[in-house]
Amino acid sequence: MTESLSTSTASLLMVGPLLPDLVADLESRYRVHRLWEAADPAALLREHGPAIRGIATSGRFGATRELISALPALEGIFSFGVGYDTIDLNAAQEHRVVVTNTPGVLDACVADTALALMLAAPRRIAEADRFVRAGRWPQEGFGLGTRMSGKRCGIVGLGNIGLQIARRAAAFDMDILYTNRKPRADAPAAYRYCPDIVTLAQECDFLVLAVPGGNATRHMVNAAVLDALGPQGWLINIARGTVVDEAALVSALQEKRIAGAGLDVFEHEPATPAALHSMDNVVLLPHIASGTHETRRAMADLMVANLDGWFRDEKVLTRVV
Repeated sequence: MTESLSTSTASLLMVGPLLPDLVADLESRYRVHRLWEAADPAALLREHGPAIRGIATSGRFGATRELISALPALEGIFSFGVGYDTIDLNAAQEHRVVVTNTPGVLDACVADTALALMLAAPRRIAEADRFVRAGRWPQEGFGLGTRMSGKRCGIVGLGNIGLQIARRAAAFDMDILYTNRKPRADAPAAYRYCPDIVTLAQECDFLVLAVPGGNATRHMVNAAVLDALGPQGWLINIARGTVVDEAALVSALQEKRIAGAGLDVFEHEPATPAALHSMDNVVLLPHIASGTHETRRAMADLMVANLDGWFRDEKVLTRVV
């Protein structure tokens, strides 16, 4: 156990920008060093690194092995977001550094976004909006879309978010199929388990990705999976961009080997493939699945609770490692 002391005496390294209110809150509690604003980040680490006890970061910025190794007094990495694939967990464990994230509080909004994309892409909502704004309606008719309700929803990863997606999809009279490492014991009996993602893609109309990022899921959705989904199938990704082989997805869309896609995340975000920009059967979002006032406040509160809990008595609410 480390010596108990006031949280205000602990030094934090903030890797990248967070919500302004959250930054202000943390700066009222801790001595915060803003790495992304430093003219010379290496010099900042040399000067302040020996005293830094915590890293405040997010799923976007993470924490590399090099950064963790540069902070000899580091005790914890506190991330704003549920994903932690950008944090080097092996390095954290080697240096006996606790890692926390903010799961649970964003599940509902991420699931809402998945359903929004499932409706928007096949019903051509974004395309229809552009059609009206361009003044085309008085002269032209708008074509038909594809119905979502009553179709088969295949969920890759029936975790907390996946389960909420399933519940919402079921309200649209959709049949629920899923794949996991193993069947979920508490899943409703009506949900059908598929042993692998290719089988799931063959059996569903909408393939919805709700798995973590990282090496284990990198390019899980490849050309073979997209071919199994087929020309009537829709890909929905609210997970991580790295889960999809983006080049294979672009090819499948260009060659009409799948019907379309709804994407909130991208392999190299914020960069997005230029080829997707002109495709009306693709809906593109700037990684906003958890982007509501309510959810971001709850995420901030949980991050602060983890920080305060650790520096008060070495207890956190949502530990990753």
